[in-house]
Amino acid sequence: MNISSAIFDRSAPDLESCPDESLPEFAFIGRSNVGKSSLLNMLAGKEGLARVSPTPGFTKLINMFTMNKTWRLVDLPGYGFAAGAKKDSERFNEAVLDYLEHRRNLCCVFALIDSSLPPQAIDLEFLEWLTTHHRPYALVFTKTDTVTPEQVQANIAALTDRISAWFEKLPEILTCSATAQEGRRELLAVIEQSLAEQGVEQAEPEEPPPAKVNLPEDLPPPGWPVRATSTRKGRPNRARPW
Repeated sequence: MNISSAIFDRSAPDLESCPDESLPEFAFIGRSNVGKSSLLNMLAGKEGLARVSPTPGFTKLINMFTMNKTWRLVDLPGYGFAAGAKKDSERFNEAVLDYLEHRRNLCCVFALIDSSLPPQAIDLEFLEWLTTHHRPYALVFTKTDTVTPEQVQANIAALTDRISAWFEKLPEILTCSATAQEGRRELLAVIEQSLAEQGVEQAEPEEPPPAKVNLPEDLPPPGWPVRATSTRKGRPNRARPW
């Protein structure tokens, strides 16, 4: 899939403020500081689409972007260490849970997991919520450049072992690194397949129009005979002083 356009739509504080449900949506969410914003910018191929902040929990609203004019990328607030959280019940944004549970055009949730860490209780709790609410999701293990490939695989195996009893078949598992620019093609392939199953076609990027050539205005119309002009120089006009 080629991303030919990525346009910010709106920041919604709740489900009612979201745009209509005419376009398929793909939501990205994870524990605060999991590298979500950097991943979204890499995915869209547009630096600065999602704001990257050193402060965990910076994203507070449901941010929506229209991609290729045919689907939406949804940037959901992170959970776990958001500034201002005062109690356990605030670890998960209620507006986000409302969106995830009731948004009818939500095709897939990409649950982001830090591949450098062993299974975290809050990630397991959120994945259990998605599972019990029958929301389709894929696991995306981020920051694979920060540890060895062996450690990445060990952490993936540890998490999937914890959740394997919930499924007959595990969700799709993807790995990525925004720093190393890895995993973009695989993520977009999952989105493209989902869109194809719904009959949503992705147009190829348009070729730029040919450059316009400015022709002299005194040229004869097409098809008219053109009389050859002689290249022989005429006699100089001695009456001219130049």
